[in-house]
Amino acid sequence: MLREMLGKESAPSVDLTPVIDVVFLLLIFFLVATTFQQSEREMEITLPETVSGGPISMALRELVINVDAQGRYIVSGRTLDEDALRGAIQSALAERPDRKVTVRGDRDASYGSIARALDICKRAGISEPYLDTAPSRAGAP
Repeated sequence: MLREMLGKESAPSVDLTPVIDVVFLLLIFFLVATTFQQSEREMEITLPETVSGGPISMALRELVINVDAQGRYIVSGRTLDEDALRGAIQSALAERPDRKVTVRGDRDASYGSIARALDICKRAGISEPYLDTAPSRAGAP
């Protein structure tokens, strides 16, 4: 009877609202997760430039040690002395033995500060700490 009143057949429709809601929720989740991970790498550390350098993409298994221009060690937003840094590395290794450690030294930091950070990593049990650099711009020396 309804068909007779409308005078035509109505096609079945699919409501896409729940699918769109789920897509937006996933998008927001990944944006927030990426923002938290990038905060460690966006500290005010000016990396030295190298031709073959590049970012390391081991985000979940990586401990990042920032060495600022004054030679301070910063891990997860906290400034640590040498003993506290060794303890943080050892506890990270106890939690995950395959943890990678990256040292990000400011280009104006003394070589000794960065070398001490690498030495602390070795003494704490990291066999191969990484030294992060920024890729150089084209034409830069």
